[in-house]
Amino acid sequence: MRIYMDIFCFNRPFDDQTQDRIRIESEAVDYEISKIPNDERRKKAEVLASISKEKVIVHDEVVKRALEFEKMGLRGIDALHLACAEKSSDMLLTTDDDFVRKVKDDKNHVKIRVENPVTWLMEVLENEQH
Repeated sequence: MRIYMDIFCFNRPFDDQTQDRIRIESEAVDYEISKIPNDERRKKAEVLASISKEKVIVHDEVVKRALEFEKMGLRGIDALHLACAEKSSDMLLTTDDDFVRKVKDDKNHVKIRVENPVTWLMEVLENEQH
């Protein structure tokens, strides 16, 4: 099972920064990480970003899908994460309860499962016991 977590997008700062699009996307990622007020958490996010194994390229098809998700009431960045996850994964894990709720309210429109990591882990552990 391929799982998408928001941190996968943080890999962008490690790409070729001479390309304008990549540089701009990297700046957005850097900005998102920089908004983490706690120094320790921010440093941990930077470490996690450095070990992601796959990149999802944001192209026109992904942006178009993200715009559809915004119509469901998702914020722009959440809609973009969901569109990227649909393109690359079987599941998206997020701690944003509002994000999970909105997707579940319109689950017929979304092609992958979106879940809280704790809820998902509890389910996996329960299934392993059976």
